Formats: sequence, C-alpha cells, structure tokens
Amino acid sequence: MTRLFALAVLLLCLPLSGCVELMNSGGAANARADLMTYQPVNYANSGRVGPKVIVLPGTIKSQNATFRQQINENNIADFAELELGNANFQVLERADLGPMLDEITLAVNMGDPNALKTFRRGKFQSTNWFITFDILKAEQVSKAGSGFDGATVGNIMGALVGGTGGYVSEVASSSVQMGDSAGVWLVGMRYKIVDAATTAQVATGYFEEKMEVGKKGMSILGVSGDQGQGITLDNITQRLVQKCVQQIDQRK
Repeated sequence: MTRLFALAVLLLCLPLSGCVELMNSGGAANARADLMTYQPVNYANSGRVGPKVIVLPGTIKSQNATFRQQINENNIADFAELELGNANFQVLERADLGPMLDEITLAVNMGDPNALKTFRRGKFQSTNWFITFDILKAEQVSKAGSGFDGATVGNIMGALVGGTGGYVSEVASSSVQMGDSAGVWLVGMRYKIVDAATTAQVATGYFEEKMEVGKKGMSILGVSGDQGQGITLDNITQRLVQKCVQQIDQRK
C-alpha cells in the first residue's frame, strides 16, 4: 500500500511541476507582447508636407467571421489616419463631415463629380485626395492542432492502483488537459486614391501579409495557462496600412 501511495503522490507532483512552469512563463509572455506592440515605420518623405486628404471607410470583402469580429472598416480608417499623419499628410477629420460621410463615400465610389460638388464647402473644399483602404482577402490558409485529455489515463490508474492512492491518481491524471494549435493567415489590402475634384482614380496598390499564429494551452488541477506566438489580426492590419502609406508617401 505504501508503494502504491507513493506512486500516486508522484503522479500528483508531476502535473504540479507543469503548473509551476506555466506560472513562471510570465516573463516570456511579456517579451512576446513587446513584439506585438505598435511598431512605427520611417516614411521617406515625412519631411515634406503632403496634400490634404480624407480617409473614407473602405470595405472588407472577406466573409471570414473570425476576421470580421475583430476588424471593421473604422478600425482600418483609424489606422490609416494615424499613419498618414505620421507621414506628414494633412489629414482632415472624418468626424467633421458628420452624416454627409456616407453620401460623400457613395459619390466617390460611383465616380460622380456632379454629386460630389454638392458637398464642396468648408474644409472639404480644399481637400486634394480621398483615400480608401479595402481588405480584399482574409483567410486562414492552413491549420493544425493536437491535444491530450487525461481522463482516460486517470480511469486506468484508478482501476490499477485502487483505494485512496487510486482515487488521488485518478483525480490528478484526469485533470490534465493539453492542446496545441497553429494556423497561418493570409490578408491582402488595397488602397485607392481618388481626386477630390474629378473622382478620377489617381493611384492604387495592393499588399499581402502572412501571419502565423501558434498557441499551446495546459490545464492541471484547475490551474490553466497558455502560450502564444505570432501577431494579432490588428497587428497585421496595421502593418498592411503602413506598407500602403509608404507607397502613397512616394507620390507626394
């Protein structure tokens, strides 16, 4: 009985050692978080003042529910205004346009300069460009995963050991759950510059980014933890905006 009880204690200690490792992983998590914080980029012509622009809400053509839950048109427009400002463009606030914004966007997308003239007043009158940023592609191109559930092992240990030791072994083993998942996302963004006076398209461009996401999770005796790597959908969207603005910056 003593040897069986010692075996049960050993099985209990092994999962707890995993918990300690998970709880001590905070430093590594902070290091990964630092890599995912906002990373500014240099714009070659930031020393030169750019034209006055208004960022219109773009479209997200992907139907991927995971992407659309985290990113919307206003997120992209906000990122774009931030980066265009960093590149020394004169960004006019969309909020100043109020309810006119939807009608302006419609007139621009329809390429109707006559309709656009209706709104040419105040700040809008001096605007040079309308710029939109559209997500044309957002899809998970590959996915892999694996897992472990200790319930079966716990049942076996409980049956083999029996008694109090068997009960402890069953509880400890059954509480162990581990899983790994990894996936690669491919996201593509198009920017489009439209002349504010004629609604003619001045320029367009397209960029793609690949994002790798990996995650490992563990739950032992009610204590859980996980480790992740890669960047978030917010990060990849902002990096795509930065690439677009770097190219727009060359057109000053």
